[in-house]
Amino acid sequence: MSIKVYGIKSCDTMKKTFNFLEEKGVDFEFTDYKKVAISPELLEGFLEKSPLEALVNKKGTTYRKMDDAQKVALEKAETAIPILIENPSMIKRPLITYPDGSQTLGFDKENITSHLS
Repeated sequence: MSIKVYGIKSCDTMKKTFNFLEEKGVDFEFTDYKKVAISPELLEGFLEKSPLEALVNKKGTTYRKMDDAQKVALEKAETAIPILIENPSMIKRPLITYPDGSQTLGFDKENITSHLS
């Protein structure tokens, strides 16, 4: 089984994810948001499977530094997508897509494992 993992390589949560997947012997393809620009189409695809509020990482410093108008813009997909493309660190990590079309957000061993079976 080969899965696709999206995130930022230097992120501690991503490092846990990589270690977990390697321990499980799972083949994966990694896309680093900081090195490969995320497309609006890819984000729209993510949003078909996860709500916007789950996709936006509101715990990070990038979000906390935003002004109120930007935070309001992150509440609607059409205005959030350009902000997320410009600030990919605001996308919840890891975002994992599976061969069956499902996806998971965040590092949750049980949730990820349930999608690997």
